[in-house]
Amino acid sequence: MPDFQVILESIYQDAINASDKGIVASYIPELEHIDKNNFGIHLRTSDGKSYGIGDYKKRFSIQSISKVLALSKAMELIGEAIWERIDVEPSGHKFNQLALLEIENGIPRNPLINSGAIVIADILVSNLKNPKEDFLSYLRDLTGDNTICFNKDVALSEKLTGFKNYAAANLLKSFKNLQNPVDEVLDFYFHQCSIEMSCSQLSNAFYLFANNGRCLQDKLHITDGQVKRVNALMLTCGFYDEAGEFAFEVGLPGKSGVGGGIVALLPDKFVISTWSPGLNKKGNSKLGMLALAKFTTKTKLSIF
Repeated sequence: MPDFQVILESIYQDAINASDKGIVASYIPELEHIDKNNFGIHLRTSDGKSYGIGDYKKRFSIQSISKVLALSKAMELIGEAIWERIDVEPSGHKFNQLALLEIENGIPRNPLINSGAIVIADILVSNLKNPKEDFLSYLRDLTGDNTICFNKDVALSEKLTGFKNYAAANLLKSFKNLQNPVDEVLDFYFHQCSIEMSCSQLSNAFYLFANNGRCLQDKLHITDGQVKRVNALMLTCGFYDEAGEFAFEVGLPGKSGVGGGIVALLPDKFVISTWSPGLNKKGNSKLGMLALAKFTTKTKLSIF
């Protein structure tokens, strides 16, 4: 196997010396104060080894990365019934775009764009006794880490500025693809997106997608078939209208968030997480995308 620590150190040095680190998201006010010079990488291998460099222990708002974890919990709860309400096609549009939702009669293109994630949030609100607390417990179970929490300031910031999410939820409601009250679903959704994790915690949380549905505690949460579907969705839809670019340059299933995090994996081999708050024009971490492309090039480890 490659010397992962040496490779991560090389990638890190190149990244922190980059002149263009992207632009920090400002449409969620609580995120625009984050220093874009933060940068961390963490790698967890399937044989239990961990490697990290930079700010890999510093926590950040995982935002849309949480959509994959919410999807896996919904799969655990209701299985194939999810696909009666959500499609599995790439959207080719921005994460919060609404035109397709109306054209396609309230069926979101996939569960990783905002409208699809709001339907998943509705499913969790319907099927969990205490949705926010139970979802947080799920993440803590996956990682064996009881310190993972919501950032209530970020959740409130999203609630006060999330006008397009309210529009999407109301549009879904008009097509009868939202079973619970809009405010209740979005309160859960905003809290879900506000969850804070470090790169190392993200690698731990996503371990089940590289380990046939078994988490770090060796508990089976979803089946092999469900893992295959989640990983397929991450590869084709995990980066919105830049999913093709990520598959082309990196060659791994993955998911990004506007907090600057990216997590990617190679089944049965590793999970790798990066964090750099500066985003590119598509809303994905500029340094994270570059770092992961260099990682798969240097290690020759991808699904292709």
